[in-house]
Amino acid sequence: MTDVEENMPGKDPGDAESRSCKPESSGPTREDKGSLKDPPSQHEFQVYTYVLSVTGLRDTVNDVSKLSSEIGMSHDFHMEEKVLPPGSLEGKIKETMHNAFWDHLKEQLSATPPDFSCALELLKEIKEILLSLLLPRQNRLRSEIEEALDMGLLKQEAEHGALNVPHLSKYILNMMTLLCAPVRDEAVQKLENITDPVRLLRGIFQVLGLMKMDMVNYTIQSLQPQLQEHSVQYERAKFQDLLNKQPSLLDHTTRWLSRAAADLSAPLPSGPDATDAASSACSSPGEAANSPEPLSPTMVLSQGFLNLLLWDPEDDEFPETLLTDRAQLQELEAQLRQLTVLASVLLVSSSFSGSVLFGSPQFVDKLKRLTKALLEEFKCRPEEEAMLTVSEQVAGEIHQSLKNMGLAALSSDNTASLIGQLQNVSRKENCVRSVIGQRIHLFLKCCLVLGVQRSLLDLPGGLTLIEAELAELGQKFVSLTHHNQQVFGPYYTEILKGLLPPAQVLETEVVSL
Repeated sequence: MTDVEENMPGKDPGDAESRSCKPESSGPTREDKGSLKDPPSQHEFQVYTYVLSVTGLRDTVNDVSKLSSEIGMSHDFHMEEKVLPPGSLEGKIKETMHNAFWDHLKEQLSATPPDFSCALELLKEIKEILLSLLLPRQNRLRSEIEEALDMGLLKQEAEHGALNVPHLSKYILNMMTLLCAPVRDEAVQKLENITDPVRLLRGIFQVLGLMKMDMVNYTIQSLQPQLQEHSVQYERAKFQDLLNKQPSLLDHTTRWLSRAAADLSAPLPSGPDATDAASSACSSPGEAANSPEPLSPTMVLSQGFLNLLLWDPEDDEFPETLLTDRAQLQELEAQLRQLTVLASVLLVSSSFSGSVLFGSPQFVDKLKRLTKALLEEFKCRPEEEAMLTVSEQVAGEIHQSLKNMGLAALSSDNTASLIGQLQNVSRKENCVRSVIGQRIHLFLKCCLVLGVQRSLLDLPGGLTLIEAELAELGQKFVSLTHHNQQVFGPYYTEILKGLLPPAQVLETEVVSL
């Protein structure tokens, strides 16, 4: 017998206190498998409110602003049900509550005569969910559900001990088959194999929870252009409200842009990558980091956003206009640091592997996967300690692969040298790591100016092996900065007018990079 709880991820809406007769469920949605092209009639803000309720967030300014920003900057944004770690206290409490409720329901239905009080509450909840999945024009189905799950009539049947739970469950499954998205057809079919009434009701709630999440994501995708426009207006209006109450709210933002302008006005840096930076493919007129052209607001903003990826965590003067995005920027900074180390490890390894071994895509892919997995330890261990493990295992992998290919294996001296050079990558001042870091920053600057795809056409040396990872990083960074500028462009424009001489202000309005 198939157990839907074991084979289907998703939420279990039977989240109720022990001995309670009503499980938790989320707010209403609308979806019809046969009408996916029909746009929902809900207002955009209702989508925010509903998604907040699904994720358990409160409807506060910060929550809505964060959600609005995420939807606005991501064209493929989608919600996923929060999954608690199996061993967590919260997860254990939730599981205990769920089991207590369903055990109580089983006791009621097994009693003589049966007690249908909890079953009625469940059927009422199911009816509300099914109705909420309908589109406004689906009046026939609405009338059918209202008639089949008439709670007054079902209550009378329960009082006379004549409530037919299996028959009602069968009707509900048929209705779910009509309303679910095609991706849920298999899950609904699995429910048809369950004969135990309690397990079946529990499975029905699980699948209905998945259907509601499908509806949220479909609604978000259907309304994406409107949501993006709304998110810009909403975030700007909320910020303006705060600014009216706190006139100094842009002080840190002003200092952030001032530093960026000063960085661009500084003399050319000396070093092996200085020439590369000045003559890179990212050299659209007026856009290169050290261009002699007059500074423009776009150039200053580009530099400012890049500086955020190197932000000192001890510096509390984080720009106010990016506070909502700070957590995501920190994630990007961690991803950038990991890619810098990954590319450095691959570059050092290539010099010890020989052209034959490193010319094998299979070997390079295996070495990348090994290194990326080991670099996850950076999250819980000091870099120097983690790099010791990386260096030893990478050296061992190269040594064994050379032997497997019938090539001369690494000598003890070469092995020691390789391990030592890889360990040195943990130091931020390491020359290989420094050069790779500069080149990744150059790539990100090109992404802001030329776009991700054009920037990938001419990657600096040492970065070609992490092209896919760079594309992901660049897209996230560009999306974040683009949305931020759409929201706060008018504020940036006013600040930059005061920072740049009138002759150097080549743009009158900051819209996007």
